Amino acid sequence: MTGQDVRHALRSLGLTGQAVCLHSSLSSFGHVEGGAATVVEAFLKEGCTLLVPTFSSAFEVAAPAHLRFERNGWNYETQRSAGEGAHKTFAPDAPDIDDYMGAIPAAVLAQPGRVRGNHPLDSFTAVGPRAAELASGQTPSDVYAPLNALIRLGGFVLLMGVGLDRMTLLHLAEKQAGRELFRRWARGKDGETFVALAGGCSEGFGKLEPHLRPVMRTVVIGQSAWKLLPAEQALALAAGAIRAEPRITHCGVPACERCDDAVAGGPIMPRGKPGG
Repeated sequence: MTGQDVRHALRSLGLTGQAVCLHSSLSSFGHVEGGAATVVEAFLKEGCTLLVPTFSSAFEVAAPAHLRFERNGWNYETQRSAGEGAHKTFAPDAPDIDDYMGAIPAAVLAQPGRVRGNHPLDSFTAVGPRAAELASGQTPSDVYAPLNALIRLGGFVLLMGVGLDRMTLLHLAEKQAGRELFRRWARGKDGETFVALAGGCSEGFGKLEPHLRPVMRTVVIGQSAWKLLPAEQALALAAGAIRAEPRITHCGVPACERCDDAVAGGPIMPRGKPGG
């Protein structure tokens, strides 16, 4: 597959000039001439603004006693030690990204002029003409600001070779349905630990597909199966489905504490507690 093939596919989907949140598997394409950089370049040459998740768990630290919340999808007794994150402080110019995010998000993060949100664990990074509009509003307490910005711009979510379990917008749908987002922790520049909001388990999100199908367009490009969804409509449909049937997001693993706590409504936030 070439960059021209990707550009042709984007044009056929009506994505020229659009804001697109991309979740992807480069390997789903088979061979791509030039690799991940070719895919990113194709979006930019079509005038798109590309938004990708660039999560970075290296900045996570253990929860201090005063920032532990009930029903938070977290076992405080067996939580990891502070580890590497205790000595690292996130900034939007950081190059860190988890390996599992994939080659295309890493390529976006390496782009000159990219804009990365200010969230230590679950940042989004954007590149293209409206990158600042999409990513610059993200903060530890507003983790899904880039997705709300995507909606304001009339943007789309594109799944390239991956399923709904990779679609971060569905965590925003959980919030829209009334769930509290989970609280996680990172180290600030002053050395103090602070709270950062985050999503939970997404392994059950595939069960939302029947509810999203009315607005989902599915195509096969080369060897890669793509799903395209208008962000605003997908959010409304998913939030409605979660409100009607809260367990629809559960992954089905009996011991999944994150799913159990999310279905129950998420963290219980005492009044006056930091992170509330």
